[in-house]
Amino acid sequence: MKHGVDVHVGKRIRHRRWMIGMTQQQLADKVGIKFQQIQKYETGMNRVSASRLWDIARAVDVPVSFFFEGLHESDTPEEVAGDILADKEALQLVRAYYTMPVAQRRQIFELARVLSDAA
Repeated sequence: MKHGVDVHVGKRIRHRRWMIGMTQQQLADKVGIKFQQIQKYETGMNRVSASRLWDIARAVDVPVSFFFEGLHESDTPEEVAGDILADKEALQLVRAYYTMPVAQRRQIFELARVLSDAA
């Protein structure tokens, strides 16, 4: 049975990997494991040990605490909520947004804000 915290950490691993455009194979190679293990971590099927999480954090250039952002001590495993970036399309949109120059990002952001206010 999956533990909610393991699922959350796995999602954060996947999100960060996607945000930097890294494949599961590339991450696995950097960490020194098989890509199937990365798949299991990302789905929460397997727990990530502290030392492995440390290695993954270094490979994707974030502090270990990144993987726990959004969790609160009062959460129970069932209350750990997914986020919008669980959707592949949303994640692709965010990645594309951050590849744009800052001036274009501001314009896109304003357009999205205006359109969402009109809805």
